[in-house]
Amino acid sequence: MLVSIITVCYNRKNTISKTIDSVLKQNYPNIEYIIIDGGSSDGTKEIIAAYGSKISTFISEPDKGMYDAINKGLKLATGDIIGLMHSDDEYYTNDVVEKIVSLFKNNPHSQGVYGNGVYVTNDEHEKLVRNRICGDFSMKKIKSGWLPLHPTVYIRGDIKKKFGYYDIDYKIASDTELLLRYLLKHQIKLIYLNEYIVKMRMGGLSTSSRKMIEVFKEDFKIYKSHGLSAYKSVFQKKLLAIRQYIN
Repeated sequence: MLVSIITVCYNRKNTISKTIDSVLKQNYPNIEYIIIDGGSSDGTKEIIAAYGSKISTFISEPDKGMYDAINKGLKLATGDIIGLMHSDDEYYTNDVVEKIVSLFKNNPHSQGVYGNGVYVTNDEHEKLVRNRICGDFSMKKIKSGWLPLHPTVYIRGDIKKKFGYYDIDYKIASDTELLLRYLLKHQIKLIYLNEYIVKMRMGGLSTSSRKMIEVFKEDFKIYKSHGLSAYKSVFQKKLLAIRQYIN
């Protein structure tokens, strides 16, 4: 099975090498690695270009934001399975993709796989900040504010084309909208991989403290548009996150 992994970035010279290396170190051999850069001006483009043919597809051009860039990557992807690796993140171990593929092969009717992740400080110490153990999937949990951790979600390639891409009208929380659309409206079948998949550095688009209010506003609008109680769902979603920080 071919696995397409998409990284989008903009001015990420301090972290992009670690992200790329973590993908290239995966022991699963059949990977299509796509990088979409938004026209970086800090040296990020040059770092990526130095990897040469190790990157399957590399595009650098202006875009309309992160989700527009992801959509570009999705439309280029040819894999049987598609996943994202953000430019501040790394795989937790070198055998993550192999485990994901194995789960797909052993569950041929599943349409997606998700797992666990950790948030760490964006410095050389990489101190644990938040431990995200997702647990098993259920509709009841989704209606109570739970969603799988977006960077751990891997979907069969035909699903994206069938049920649509990211809504670029949402600048920070379009991943929430897409997951709710796939899980509530289309009820795709997910399998839980109880393993750590990704290590994420704090300070990204949705983890930056200055963006929390914008995230809240977009979440509220998204949950309401999907027919859920916006106040209840968003409050419970934030409460779950607080518990993870405490734990």
